[in-house]
Amino acid sequence: MSLNQTPLGNRLHIAIFGRRNTGKSSLINALTNQKIALVSEIAGTTTDPVYKTMELLPVGPVVFIDTAGIDDTGELGQLRVEKTRQVINKTDLALLVIEPRSGVTHFDLDLAAQIKSKNIPLVAVLNKVDLPGYSREEVASWEKKLGHRLVLTSARTGDGIWELKRQIILNAPQDHDRAKLVGDLVKPGDLVVLVIPIDKAAPKGRLILPQQQTIRDIIENDAIAVVTKEHELKETLNSLGKKPSLVITDSQAFLKVCADTPGDIPLTSFSILFARYKGELAPLIEGVKGLKNLQRNSRVLVVEGCTHHRQADDIAKVKIPRWLRQLAGGELDFAWASGTFFPEDLSRFDLVVHCGGCMLNAREMKYRIGCCREKGVPVVNYGMLIAYVHGVLERALEPFPLAGELLVSPL
Repeated sequence: MSLNQTPLGNRLHIAIFGRRNTGKSSLINALTNQKIALVSEIAGTTTDPVYKTMELLPVGPVVFIDTAGIDDTGELGQLRVEKTRQVINKTDLALLVIEPRSGVTHFDLDLAAQIKSKNIPLVAVLNKVDLPGYSREEVASWEKKLGHRLVLTSARTGDGIWELKRQIILNAPQDHDRAKLVGDLVKPGDLVVLVIPIDKAAPKGRLILPQQQTIRDIIENDAIAVVTKEHELKETLNSLGKKPSLVITDSQAFLKVCADTPGDIPLTSFSILFARYKGELAPLIEGVKGLKNLQRNSRVLVVEGCTHHRQADDIAKVKIPRWLRQLAGGELDFAWASGTFFPEDLSRFDLVVHCGGCMLNAREMKYRIGCCREKGVPVVNYGMLIAYVHGVLERALEPFPLAGELLVSPL
């Protein structure tokens, strides 16, 4: 992905579901006007989900997800179906594609019910309408079964594609991009100081995604971003002509930054901002309280939403386990997950520690947190854990008006 593109996690996720050979891949090619999905008459051509980013006006940046057929068979087929169903957890808008030869089957009804149970907007599509042998009465009966009007399309001829785009625009969630990182915390003209350590873990020649997005959000809201390293923070604050409205730090520099930032200047971290940006600040604060119950041999799952090259003092593999062992007063049983993988069975864990989720969209992050809450497993993110360990959590949450209400009992 180019650094100038909208990050995948910030795009509206539109997933295309259906049985094998309903023309899902052809439909994506027709919608994007590009041959990005492999098309074949052989059933089961699409195996793993395929992602394609584009601009869909007036919705904006979107990502289309082409999925394997929900009626796939055999051992490998069932694995493909499972991957398809996992896509639902990150879907903002679902397209369910059927075709005239089979109509609506129990596969379609089951999937539609699952999509509706998660309150995901659904557009139903009857593809391959250029084929003969079906009637208006059959279309009406399929619509009745699904409880949705069918958009009639032919990916081969292009018929109905513009109407499908119109239905996508009409049904797209209108608030998927309304969340702000810092826009509601600053006013035009405010100074915001960002503390960005440059160490072995920092990528060469660029900033990481949370830092880029935060700077962009500050600028978009007509505030002023000042970037410095942790060891130059005190000098930076002394050299400014006015007091900053906010200091944002990498969580791993919390202690140094907290010591050098006057108490009357609000302070938080990129990771905590992203916890709120994904819409799930409250359960993560509750998860911090769960840290008090850690005991020797407690089972802890550490989750990263991306994959990257491990450093010698890696935060997920080294630093977080070290801090948690200190809290528990002994050894713990650790497991790790990264990228798109997230375990379905969380019941065996006593705590889940999740990254800020900058590479995940809000729906998937909420799904993961919801899974933890459903199983009664405390979940906390990196930034809150680090702030808690260093004794600065209450200060790190001060910029957020509801934080005081959420911290109803001592940590």
